[in-house]
Amino acid sequence: MGPHPAVAAIRLAVRRVLHDILNDHQTCHAHAGREVPGEHSDRRPGRGALRMAERPPSPLVLVACSGGADSMALASALAFEAPKLGIRAGGVTVDHGLQAGSDLRADEVVLRLRELGLDPVDSVAVTVGREGGPEAAARDARYAALDAAAERHGATAILLGHTRDDQAETVLLGLARGSGIRSLSGMAAVSGAGGRYRRPFLHLDRQTARKACMVQSLPVWDDPHNADPAYTRSRLRHEGLPALEKALGKGVVEALARTAQLSRDDADALDTWASQAEASVRDGAGLLECAKLYALPPAVRRRILRRAAIEAGAPAGALFARHIEEVDRLITGWRGQGAINLPGKVVAQRQGGRLVIRQG
Repeated sequence: MGPHPAVAAIRLAVRRVLHDILNDHQTCHAHAGREVPGEHSDRRPGRGALRMAERPPSPLVLVACSGGADSMALASALAFEAPKLGIRAGGVTVDHGLQAGSDLRADEVVLRLRELGLDPVDSVAVTVGREGGPEAAARDARYAALDAAAERHGATAILLGHTRDDQAETVLLGLARGSGIRSLSGMAAVSGAGGRYRRPFLHLDRQTARKACMVQSLPVWDDPHNADPAYTRSRLRHEGLPALEKALGKGVVEALARTAQLSRDDADALDTWASQAEASVRDGAGLLECAKLYALPPAVRRRILRRAAIEAGAPAGALFARHIEEVDRLITGWRGQGAINLPGKVVAQRQGGRLVIRQG
């Protein structure tokens, strides 16, 4: 008799991602070990050299685990699947320090991950700032800690337990902010520098992960922040989405997740177009020429403007559609208006037919 359907589903999702990670790792190792043509051409590698070229070192994959049902289900699946593929598996938990006893909770998570057989396992304490609001600040601190853990241990990838429900919430939050098609594309299955972050559960619902924990008798921790109406995502989860499902019927979460994928495909195509077009709208000094920008489709032009603002120092997470629209009016609705102030103390202004975006 096989595993429970929920357990089988999470293991299959993790197995697929681990296969991708392993293939990427082997391809990268093969490219790194390839000799430059013409160099050492008089040498013939011995058998030992061939064996080393054929067997790259085992990659290390970490799971980011809060102790909640989603990440505990992910940790258990990683611990089960990784050894079968010759992949080393570890874990990291981040203590945000936002609740009394959070350090003790982090210690418990470390113990549970080690009981699953994961090694190495880290607990990292962070200080959460205030920029961008509590949720954004906590997210920034968490990803910085995860990046540092990956570098410290030489990890190839970090698995994140975001589910289809999380994806639906992210799409709705992006829609409410009016941040454009990129926000509607939600979370990518692969993201971060070099594809470091992987999200195996984006096609699985939250209940599948919780069921998998229950049938495996895995203890889980329900973060009280997830039920706190002071947080936007919590209100959306417990009030917004249920209201939508009541009004529109079941299937809203699945539809929003499909919207994310379709939007991502469109956004990727437009990003590529903008990247290719950017060189053609800069002068010899590298400044953006307003007349050439004006000739581009708005979706392409605004992507170029957004990229220029980020390169000048504007934080991507604080740069909203309204900011880019104001800069865009320097091109499409020029009436001699003054400089536009952007997040990160970045200033955009029109000077002699050129758009200058720089630190103020």
